[in-house]
Amino acid sequence: MRRHPGTRHRVRGHFHDHHSPDTDTDRTLKAKHRASWASGDYPTVAAELIPTLGEVLVEAADIRSGQRVLDVAAGSGNAAIPAAPRGATVVASDLTPELFVAGRAIAAQRGVELDWVEADAEALAFDDDSFDAVISVVGAMFAPHHRQTADEMLRVCRPGGTIAMINWTPQGLIGNLFKTMGPYAPPPPRGATPPPLWGDEQHVRDLFGDRVTALDAHRQSLVIDRFADPTEFREFWKRNYGPTIAVYRHNAADPDRIANLEEDFLQFLTAWNRADAPGRTLYEAEYLLVTARNR
Repeated sequence: MRRHPGTRHRVRGHFHDHHSPDTDTDRTLKAKHRASWASGDYPTVAAELIPTLGEVLVEAADIRSGQRVLDVAAGSGNAAIPAAPRGATVVASDLTPELFVAGRAIAAQRGVELDWVEADAEALAFDDDSFDAVISVVGAMFAPHHRQTADEMLRVCRPGGTIAMINWTPQGLIGNLFKTMGPYAPPPPRGATPPPLWGDEQHVRDLFGDRVTALDAHRQSLVIDRFADPTEFREFWKRNYGPTIAVYRHNAADPDRIANLEEDFLQFLTAWNRADAPGRTLYEAEYLLVTARNR
């Protein structure tokens, strides 16, 4: 099932050379990504902010008994775990295997079994045409090189199989969270594309092109209303969300920048609060739901 990274293989009619993960630059980049997502508590983010998104995607992808399913950048399994009770054979893959500890515990609680495999979305450690469905919930979108990620998702999906994703939109809450943090974040790696572009329909169509059929993309929103005020929501991000933690660490030696970041972050969350009464919050987090058939 595994293949050696860096091999040359066919991607739907043309040869594709893997960007070798053995270069110093790539190793450093991947190590930073892994450390970012391992920091904080992403399983808490998944459980408390987006608990329904996995089931939404599994339903949209029409996961059925007997299928072989790959969840790319699965985290703690918020899509992989709901796919398993449908009778599918499920593989949860992620660059950050630290997240599998919580995932395995959740799967055990729900009485489902699946495989957990460390794998880079840009160099998936699986053979061509291995899966009937390749899915990802706000996960694969964070791999820095979008074209490689799209190529890999298509490569491991059998002809006629399903590609299904949920991605945060650039204009939505999470897209604007990244815009707010942007001036304080370290410079992106060379060749990287901003994650929320995966939530732009035309960008997704350009990435997959004529390699897929029946591509459907539409925007939906998730309601987040569990926080008493914007300050509590800001502290939740700072405590639990890897990319936010990384931005704060990047500025830790500069109290003035931290103070400005704190203020900008709070202003953003205050402006986006749609609650009509004091003592509560209501946020709508927009995402793009994408389904397509591999040619």
